[in-house]
Amino acid sequence: MKLGILVHACALIALAAAPAITAAQESQAKVRYTITDLGTLSGGNFSQATFVNNHGLITGMSTTAEGTQHAVAWYHGSIFDFGTPLGGPNSGAFGVNESGLISGQAETSETDPYNENFCAYFTGLQCRPFAWHDGEIKQLPTLGGNNGTVGPPNRRGQIPGIAETSVADPTCPPTPAVNGTGPQTLQFKPVIWNFQSEKVRELPLPARDSVGMALWVNDKGQAVGSTGTCANTIVPPFAIGAHAVMWDEHGAVRDLGNLGGTANPNVLGTGNVAFAINNKTHVTGVSVLPDCINTHAFLWTPHTGMRDLGTLPGDNISAGLGMNNLGDIVGASIAGPDPLNGVPKAVVWHNGVITDLNTVVPEGTSLFLLTAFMVNDRGQVAGFGVDLNTSELHAFLATPQRGNGAPQVRGPVELESLPPLKQLKRGPYF
Repeated sequence: MKLGILVHACALIALAAAPAITAAQESQAKVRYTITDLGTLSGGNFSQATFVNNHGLITGMSTTAEGTQHAVAWYHGSIFDFGTPLGGPNSGAFGVNESGLISGQAETSETDPYNENFCAYFTGLQCRPFAWHDGEIKQLPTLGGNNGTVGPPNRRGQIPGIAETSVADPTCPPTPAVNGTGPQTLQFKPVIWNFQSEKVRELPLPARDSVGMALWVNDKGQAVGSTGTCANTIVPPFAIGAHAVMWDEHGAVRDLGNLGGTANPNVLGTGNVAFAINNKTHVTGVSVLPDCINTHAFLWTPHTGMRDLGTLPGDNISAGLGMNNLGDIVGASIAGPDPLNGVPKAVVWHNGVITDLNTVVPEGTSLFLLTAFMVNDRGQVAGFGVDLNTSELHAFLATPQRGNGAPQVRGPVELESLPPLKQLKRGPYF
């Protein structure tokens, strides 16, 4: 149906030091998940779920039989195709609020004069942010440049994102970034759009920074993201920047600190980035360790500052990518030199305790869960995994089941039998 719309191998220090099972661990151990393979559009071989709201409406993307990628939404077992909302061949949806306002990015039919590949579709076309609500699509303005992209909207209809200006930045590297985007020419700024007014508001940058991105906004209007210079800041996918930052509801910017390292644009995903903020002003994201190579997920609060959330045992990289208002955080943990050269495991942190979601899924589950991008207030987790039978990447929804009715869990999957992420069939965005 068409609507017209990822250090050191270690566990959390507190967990490693605990002599016995804590109450939080015991509670988390009782949670099992049933897994729904959300599938793809007809003829497609890749899908990714990016967000799930409290009503169970899921956003994401899927390839088509023609090999292009479309923004999609899943609801009650049906997949809805946004098609080509701005006239170009590729699009993706990245979030939805409780009233059904959906944010996304889409290519236009116009050629990008700088060939920046800003949205990682590699077609040479311009890519713009859009919003959909009740059948109406609005193209959101940039700051004078050719490209932009979005994060998920809040209840107030505010949409965070990145918008290019018309100013060429001399610090931009002359070659493409490690994630394939670029070579970037124009400056890009963190912004907030208002859906109703269609106006864009540029957010301030810390001193000495010249570019940035806003990736999430809570219902108070507090936004988070990353800032830096064009030389050390890379737009998604695998976004990085020099400083993980938060903007308060009045727009003032605050550096959230780091775990001892600085952004390394030569290593995929190695930067300091705040990816999500909930209504309690708790923030999660990724931060570089002192080796300036490995990154760990973090939790930042106004009272504790930045805390290292660690990894699964044996892993050296983790990422906090989404969180709910209860404080649960989801993301991925992986062993390897970078996220694409290994097999990530989708994880959830509950009360500071990390769990591999693959250890709490039912017997017979055909998907190995690779990355989780969002958890709603009902505990439902959205992300993507690899089908163990076909090696295709498919979007999933994990729904918690508690009590005696929870299903028996699947046995361990041999990771050596799975190809690295970069070898799996996937769509043009990932």
